[in-house]
Order: sequence, then C-alpha cells, then structure tokens
Amino acid sequence: MANPIVPNEGILLGRARVPGFAYPRLVTVRDGQVIDITAGAAPTSRDVAELPDPAAYVAAAPGTAVGALDAVLANSWSATSDPAAASLLSPIDLQAVKAAGVTFVVSLLERVIEEQARGDKARADALRQDILALIGTDLSQLVPGSDAAMQVKQTLISRGVWSQYLEVGIGPDPEIFTKSQPMATVGYGADVGVLPISEWNNPEPEVAMVVASSGRIVGATLGNDVNLRDVEGRSALLLGKAKDNNASGSLGPFIRLFDGAFTIETVKSADIGLEVRGEDGFELTGLSSMSQISRSPESLVASAIGRHHQYPDGLVLYCGTMFAPVKDRGGAGKGFTHKPGDVVSISTPSLGTLSNTVRLATEAAPWTYGASHLLRDLAKAGLL
Repeated sequence: MANPIVPNEGILLGRARVPGFAYPRLVTVRDGQVIDITAGAAPTSRDVAELPDPAAYVAAAPGTAVGALDAVLANSWSATSDPAAASLLSPIDLQAVKAAGVTFVVSLLERVIEEQARGDKARADALRQDILALIGTDLSQLVPGSDAAMQVKQTLISRGVWSQYLEVGIGPDPEIFTKSQPMATVGYGADVGVLPISEWNNPEPEVAMVVASSGRIVGATLGNDVNLRDVEGRSALLLGKAKDNNASGSLGPFIRLFDGAFTIETVKSADIGLEVRGEDGFELTGLSSMSQISRSPESLVASAIGRHHQYPDGLVLYCGTMFAPVKDRGGAGKGFTHKPGDVVSISTPSLGTLSNTVRLATEAAPWTYGASHLLRDLAKAGLL
C-alpha cells in the first residue's frame, strides 16, 4: 500500500511482547527503533493517557531498544511470529473499548434509498429529491437531531421508511456500544476473528479516539470494528453477538498522541483507506472520509463519557465508517463477505497502516491475558 505502516513523524505509543518479560511492555519509536519505556512513571497505556501531557512524557521517557522497527513489525504477524523476538500488541490495555455506529448520514441515507427503491431508479430519485428538498443539495450537511433531520425523519416515516438505524443515524442520540472488554483487542499483524455461523461479514475501517478518564481526547489510532452483518441483520438485539467475539476488534499499529503537529483537526480531515486481499485472488479497496462524518469525534466522545457515565481507566472509541463493501464475491449478486486468509489493511498517512489476517474466531488465538494478570505482573515487577 502507498501509506507507511508507521507514520514518518509524530509521538507514538504502543505495547509489545518482549522476550524475558511475562507482561506487555510499553513502547515508542525513535530513529527506526522500538524503545521500551515501561520502567518510567507510567507503565501502562492507560497511565500515559492520564498524564497532563502524554506526548511530552513519551518523547522524553528513558528507554531501551528492543529491536528495529521493521523487524518488530515483520515479527508481529501471528502466522510467522518468533517468540524469541519482540512483536507488537494492541496499543491499549486497561481502557474500556467502545464504538459508535451509523455516524455517516450520507452513506446511511443512500443505502436506505437504495433498499427502498429495490432497483427502481425513478423511485430512488423521487425519494432522494424529497430529502434534498428538505436539507439542500448535500446529504452530508444533515446534522443529526436538527430540525432539518427531524423533517427528514417525518418524510421517511410518511413513506413507510424507518428503522432503528435511521433513528441513531439522524436522531438526537448516537449509537454507542461496547465493542469488547479491556485487554481483548488485538494489534498489528494479529488474526481477527469472525464467528463460524456468519456467512455475511465485513471489515469496518475506522479511526479510534483515545480518551482519558476526564473525557479529554489525547490521541488516535486505527481500528477494524469487525462486523457480522447477517447476525446483526437478524435483530438489533444481537449487536453484542455480531460485534464482541474473540479477536473481533483490532487497533494499531500505534497510538499517535496529540501534539502541536497532530491534532483532532488532523483526524477530522483524514481519509481512511481499506484494502482486502484474499487467498483466492479477490481484491477490494475502499475509502472512508472523516470529513463526511455527521457527528464529530468530540460529540461522540461526549456522548460516551461525562457526568452521565464515567470511565476511571479512560476509553477508546471507534468512530464509525462510511464504507460498506458491496463488491460481489463468489458470484453475481452475492455481495462481499470475508473468507479465512483475507488480509485486511486499513491506512491513512498520519496514523500508518493496520493489517490483520481474517480467521474464524474459534481458530484465532484465545484471549487469556486480562487486566488482573497485567496488574499482578506489574506489582511483582515493582511498577505499581
């Protein structure tokens, strides 16, 4: 891919498996080397996020090289990883893992229009014109919860077009759900899992915001919010089964911390690329533009954390995607779904590239190291 695996600049924070240590090590990147900074005042990703200036801390923290960046990245692929050398993990640890859904109104409304039209272009054009007459010529300008959005809602209801997805897409309240438990996400090179029962599933290329317990956004990373479309499609009440499974969420390769050169505005202008390469020769590419998001990252974070809901260890929030793959695979009209062995790469220049291989969730490495294990190991090492 054109984008680098790791951005060429910025203050990066990650976690790695390092030989000789029973617990994940906190790392950064300097001059092409992965540097272990665990021995400092903040031994976890969560602790760094809680500092007054996380970027300044990571930039100045003393550390020890554990390997060349290229070698660590190469050794992070699950299928070929050598336990005698360092490899990357998900860059978060104790933070809650949350996600926002249906955050791009323009793609949501177009999918609804296409569904209702059932292939009838004239019907699609008529419904689209009704909506455009209410909000203007640009669907991306529809602000969820606004008077214009409520008018669109009433128009759609009058035409018999309404669903829970439209409610969270253009209504006043966003969809915020739990993607996985703390410590359960996987990192660059790891396998990502889909349930064996699923026959229609897809990647979701997203930016994830890294948030301190105060609600302050301190950085961002890339994420794949793996989704089982057939399971969620059976009932919205199956969202947990569709979203939260073994290895079903990846993050990385590193958190890029906010500093003078990288800010929330950088994130809001990012284009997130997607590439899927299958062992059967299938290829798929796509793009999700953060400039088209209907609810800002700040508003999504404010919906997740505040006086109404606290997270003492902070959180990471997947911000949603406008990309829904429709390219046929395996025959005309069959649409897209994953096959084991697919390599999924999500990228943007400011955050790098997050790549993973798709496996069945039952065949991906089981999640066995949780928060209790980390805390016990840090205590034994005298780091708590």
